[in-house]
Amino acid sequence: MRVVVLYRDQTDYARTVIDFLHDFEHQTGHKLEILDPDSAEGMLFCDTYGIVDYPTIIATSDDGVMQNTWNGLPLPTISEVSYYV
Repeated sequence: MRVVVLYRDQTDYARTVIDFLHDFEHQTGHKLEILDPDSAEGMLFCDTYGIVDYPTIIATSDDGVMQNTWNGLPLPTISEVSYYV
């Protein structure tokens, strides 16, 4: 499984995402992949999965099939996301 967090730094919600990422790693021992939607890789990823709202957390299978997605705030619980890690 692959779990990717897409968000823009320097936004009003960035601190919330950063805190979530820190708490997630602390509680689960796993780091989530982070993508900037304005980077080349991030734009391609967003186009592939039709992501237009941020922050977004998306879980995909190893072969790229979307399993779950969470858009905007509030962010999902750590236990909801940790299922996919």
